[in-house]
Amino acid sequence: MSILHDLKPPPGIVRILAVSNLGRTVANGFLLSVSVLYFIRSVGVPADRVGIGLTVSAVLAMLVSIPAGQVSDRLGARRTSIVSGVAQGVLVCGYALVGGFAGFLVIVSLAAMADSASAVARGALIAEALPSNERVKARAYLQSVNNVGLSGGTLLGGVALAADSRALYAGMLLGAGVLFLGAGLTCLALPAADLGRAPEDHRARHVLRDVPYLTVSVLNAVLVLGTDALLTAALPIWIADRTNAPVSVYAAIMFLNTAMCVLFQVRLSRGAEDVAGGARAMRRSGGVLAVSCGIFALSAGQPAWVAVVCLLFGALVQVIGEMLHSAGSWALSYELAPAHAHGQYQGLFGLTQRVGSAITPMLTTAVLIGWGRPGWLLFAGILLAGGLTTPSVARWAERTRASATPPRAADEPVAA
Repeated sequence: MSILHDLKPPPGIVRILAVSNLGRTVANGFLLSVSVLYFIRSVGVPADRVGIGLTVSAVLAMLVSIPAGQVSDRLGARRTSIVSGVAQGVLVCGYALVGGFAGFLVIVSLAAMADSASAVARGALIAEALPSNERVKARAYLQSVNNVGLSGGTLLGGVALAADSRALYAGMLLGAGVLFLGAGLTCLALPAADLGRAPEDHRARHVLRDVPYLTVSVLNAVLVLGTDALLTAALPIWIADRTNAPVSVYAAIMFLNTAMCVLFQVRLSRGAEDVAGGARAMRRSGGVLAVSCGIFALSAGQPAWVAVVCLLFGALVQVIGEMLHSAGSWALSYELAPAHAHGQYQGLFGLTQRVGSAITPMLTTAVLIGWGRPGWLLFAGILLAGGLTTPSVARWAERTRASATPPRAADEPVAA
């Protein structure tokens, strides 16, 4: 099977989701490119207050993850995806109407909560619409699409940055809102599915009481420390302050990361369709990410060309670990969740992943930049330990599934 064939989502549910995700990620690319400068330069919100607003919105997005998942379980992931997507589109269009800090704080907070709800519902939607042996592959296709859309949206957003015009900023934000709206409405094309119902003796169980699953989620957050947040938060500062490499090499690293994820995510996800395969991918991810930390550490104090080689090779190894982590985390998040509660379980998994991404900038700045090579080695040890621990915890969680959750009569979704 060729690499190009891997890039084309199969027809049906996965292709509909891919179209929807493409719209969402292009819109997110617009937001990443222009929203902060729009609020600072065009609306006149001070930079420190923009930072406060974004922090508040990120915290609220985390807090809403599990409740949004519970709503998804009650109303259905398809319906929740549509409603949250439309709400996010309307709110992002409202960015163009903001006139001060108070309005900015309200609108970005509501939009972040809608985005979080949408992400949780879309994760549950895959479990609702597809049989278990197809979910990881579907997520891999969608991840490739996400990278294409985000890159394209970011590049297009660069046009607005070059012009530095309020009208163009507002036009890009309105365009992002329309794309979010379209992405939500695209889910109308998906078939409705019967909602899985919990057995009576398990209906009141909350995901936070599921200690094995919670432990798997925390280990996932540990491995998140070595994925994309590491590249975006620590590596540019490391290159500038601790190596002799030209800062421009960072652009090549980010291109390499995006290209590899687009081309090889589907291939590297094969074999991770069940708990055993997912745990194996997570174990390998921890080892590979640890090796990449060691390679990055070698770039300090070297001649420029040696530093560049170390950084590029380290980035190549790191992205392989990142893709293995994605595949393993998808498998465990789905296969260890009860069939009737994929929403709240996806909400918890997404919450811990957001926490891992949120603490990475602070942690990496203090440890990697502050300590240098010893910091990289400490990080490598943490990632290796997280990967090696995951299989045993996943087996523990799987044993509790067998005893606590009776199997569904059929795994296939049933059209309403």
